[in-house]
Amino acid sequence: MSGKGQLKIRKVRSDKKTDVKPTVLNALANTIERLSFITNTPIWSVIEKICINGIGQKKVVSYLSQNFRRTVRIDNTLYLGDINRVSVKKRMPAGETERLSTQFKADMIEKLAVLAYALNCSVARACALLLDASLRDGDYINEFVRGYLEENIDEERMKELKKVLKYINTDNPYEEEFSWASLLSYMIDEVKDSALKIQDTVTEFIVHHWKE
Repeated sequence: MSGKGQLKIRKVRSDKKTDVKPTVLNALANTIERLSFITNTPIWSVIEKICINGIGQKKVVSYLSQNFRRTVRIDNTLYLGDINRVSVKKRMPAGETERLSTQFKADMIEKLAVLAYALNCSVARACALLLDASLRDGDYINEFVRGYLEENIDEERMKELKKVLKYINTDNPYEEEFSWASLLSYMIDEVKDSALKIQDTVTEFIVHHWKE
């Protein structure tokens, strides 16, 4: 076909992202907003990273599989569904909710679609459940914040922060394990200046709060 009647096919970009808008409890939304604030990362990006990690973690998917109503295979693992399980659509927790927004590439959308199929719910609902389950993985959140710090501060500051963390966790009388996420949140609260860049916040904390 040629001339005026020619049909033009628009190519779809391989990296094009699709919007997903999960509705979550306010407590979960506040946690995500806190992570966004302390890491200076957009909320949509925090959600994206947490979900991508979560869908790749067997312990997270295994936790969600307790609600699978259909049998699916995810990353070479077969999860058996049971149609008699109570639908997650009927298990909406009580409390005020907030609608968040994020974007995923096609491969992640496909994984969410599989999860939604197993759970017998919408992709947005599957995303909300994955987000909640993933955020309960303390090891990942710890690494998420640690990775952020390593990317944004120099080696000398990082060494000082490791000393701070080691000191806090050595013979802790409260029997609590202080994480990188807890430390970063604590530093920001101590410095009390949200306008500072993370490098300056760390320096301010080390010089005026830690070394004193």
